[in-house]
Amino acid sequence: MKFAMALTLAIPAIFFAEAGRTADAPVVVTSIKPVHSLVSAIMQGVGTPELIVDGAASPHTYNMKPSNARALQNAKVVFWVGPGLEAFLEKPLEAIGSDAGVAELDKAPGLTKLKFREGGAFEPHDDGEDHHDGDGHDHAHADADHGHDHGVFDTHLWLDPQNAKAMAAEITTTLVAADPANALTYQANAKTLDDRLDALDKEISSIVSPVKDKPFIVFHDAYQYFENRYHVRVAGSITVSPETIPGAERIAEIHKKVGELGATCVFAEPQFQPRLVDVVIEGTKAKAGVLDPEAATLDAGPDLYFNLMHGIANSMKECLSRES
Repeated sequence: MKFAMALTLAIPAIFFAEAGRTADAPVVVTSIKPVHSLVSAIMQGVGTPELIVDGAASPHTYNMKPSNARALQNAKVVFWVGPGLEAFLEKPLEAIGSDAGVAELDKAPGLTKLKFREGGAFEPHDDGEDHHDGDGHDHAHADADHGHDHGVFDTHLWLDPQNAKAMAAEITTTLVAADPANALTYQANAKTLDDRLDALDKEISSIVSPVKDKPFIVFHDAYQYFENRYHVRVAGSITVSPETIPGAERIAEIHKKVGELGATCVFAEPQFQPRLVDVVIEGTKAKAGVLDPEAATLDAGPDLYFNLMHGIANSMKECLSRES
């Protein structure tokens, strides 16, 4: 009798435990930490995606490792921003098997895209194409016919939470198509992530609002989406791209710009030439700070994106709030 009762109680528990389990996770590979964070959040309870550009490495200067190549060969799905950011991935992705799905997130529907800024405090982008047709603040939208438009727009798309939402929607659609057995988990996680991103958007706006009118200089022009979303005043960049070391003339030009602005901040980045910032602010009232647009100093995982955005906002507020 006791045995029969125990068995009767156990059967529903076993049934519901089995029903709650997800199917085996597909092998998913991601390019950079912000993308990995969004994919990780959507895959929670199913599996953990692999990350190529780990640690303090930057996609601007990254060299593929043998382990990265093996991961790509085993992948069922690969997520990257696109060739305008992770140029090192373009040829390896062309070489992987046709069974792998490759999602280029700079083509996600609903993205806001901003053209590169050029001239004055922002150097020209020398990519062999003429982009002198806008003021750097016009919006363009992802389009299936624009597969090679990565030379036209700034690829630091994730620095606007609304773009992160568009990327997350594309990630969800891709995962559901590749792994329908776990579709309900992906969709539920995506809804939770979407709500968190809306809350984050409001939090960041509140953090930077007191200092949004104070001008500052960045190491390289990576913050356009953050600026556009929250109306902060990026007044120029030391270099257009971190792999391009600025010359003496450029340093002198930015030094003069900092002097003309009066008390401001000049932000370095963890991976690149922080001593250049010291040269730029020497003899001025400007202060030095650090921004980390690619999460070089953060641990990978589903919360990284939120830590990244809070880190940028808090660093701006802290430096721009300092007394001269």
